[in-house]
Amino acid sequence: MSNKGKKVKVHYTGTLDDGTKFDSSVDRGEPIEFVCMAGQMIPGFDAAVEDMAVGEKRTVHIPAAEAYGERDDAMVQKVPVDQIPNADQLPVGQTVYMMGPGGQPFPVFVQSIEDGIVTFDMNHELAGKDLNFDIELVEVED
Repeated sequence: MSNKGKKVKVHYTGTLDDGTKFDSSVDRGEPIEFVCMAGQMIPGFDAAVEDMAVGEKRTVHIPAAEAYGERDDAMVQKVPVDQIPNADQLPVGQTVYMMGPGGQPFPVFVQSIEDGIVTFDMNHELAGKDLNFDIELVEVED
């Protein structure tokens, strides 16, 4: 039975191939809710949940291409410090939020500030990485 188009709740724990945990709804004590196959989740996760039954547990390996995509060097931008308000306050090695063209905030990683140039990496932090998920389907609403 397909869960496509249905609101589902799942518990999950996400790990990298080296076993590092990057996220867990179990740790938060709150399942994640989304409409299955509506593009709200990464493609591989959606596909894994599509044919699960309530109470079923599944472990899936999702290649980078079906997760957050491959790293894209074009998403690394160099901007002169004098073009950035409060550039001296940017935290190197951390993520900050910038305003996109439509006024929506988006995360960027401050990679470095050297020789008057700030290097921003706009790739998702999990881009280029294969992901593993332990998933349990908790609820399905028709």
